Amino acid sequence: MNIEAIFLQSALKRLRYYKELGDQTLSLLTTADLHMAPNEESNSIAVIVQHMSGNMLSRWTDFLTSDGEKEWRNRDKEFAIKGMPKEAIVEIWNKGWDCCLDAISTLTAEDISKTIYIRSEALIVVDAINRQLAHYPYHVGQIIYIAKMIRNQDWKSLSIPRHQSDAFNSEMKNKA
Repeated sequence: MNIEAIFLQSALKRLRYYKELGDQTLSLLTTADLHMAPNEESNSIAVIVQHMSGNMLSRWTDFLTSDGEKEWRNRDKEFAIKGMPKEAIVEIWNKGWDCCLDAISTLTAEDISKTIYIRSEALIVVDAINRQLAHYPYHVGQIIYIAKMIRNQDWKSLSIPRHQSDAFNSEMKNKA
């Protein structure tokens, strides 16, 4: 397997991991939780999901053949509070991720060095993927952080719980 194919495989693995963290977080929250914003300058989880989905749909629709900032995208509206039920928020979340993961899944090793455009800026495909690999985890981290504030004592750790690193490391060594 060449380095380009390895990169695509790795990018998909990482993106799926961050989607799963978001999936798990959304499953722990109510509709009201999803619309809670920590303060006036902060976004709710619902707004972050709207933004991420809008970005994903714009960037990954016709990825190799059209500018990643589509004319039909209205980024400012992604930050408007819409009061959607949880089911609609999860649907938007999945729609964006499906578009992203499907587009990357169809790329070939030869596509990695092609040039694409986002807001008329030329980017090599590998750079465009790396750009999103920084953007999406940033927002997933925000989602998790807000959810932890909301759930507080009821929070279910998505990784290694506090004060359990040694036990986790021992378990991993035993599996090896």
